[in-house]
Amino acid sequence: MWHEGTIGIPLKNGKRQIAHYWVKAYERGSKYGINGGRISKLTIKIDGETVANYDRGWDIRPEDNGDAAIVAYCILLKDYN
Repeated sequence: MWHEGTIGIPLKNGKRQIAHYWVKAYERGSKYGINGGRISKLTIKIDGETVANYDRGWDIRPEDNGDAAIVAYCILLKDYN
C-alpha cells in the first residue's frame, strides 16, 4: 500500500524544514524491504531535491544528504517498517 505525506523537521533556528515522502509498505517484511522490513519503496524530497530513494535497494542514501534527511528516514522507518 502506498503512503504519501509531509514531515516538519525542526531546525536549530526555530524554523522547520519540510520533507515530502512516498512509501510503499506491505503487511509483511521481505528480503526486498529496508532491513528485511515492510518498506519496499521509499522516496524523500526536501526543497524539491530527492534526498533518499530506495526501490528494492538504495539509489540515494539519506545519510549522504544531511540531518533532515536522516530524521525523516528514521520517522518513516518507525511508522512503516
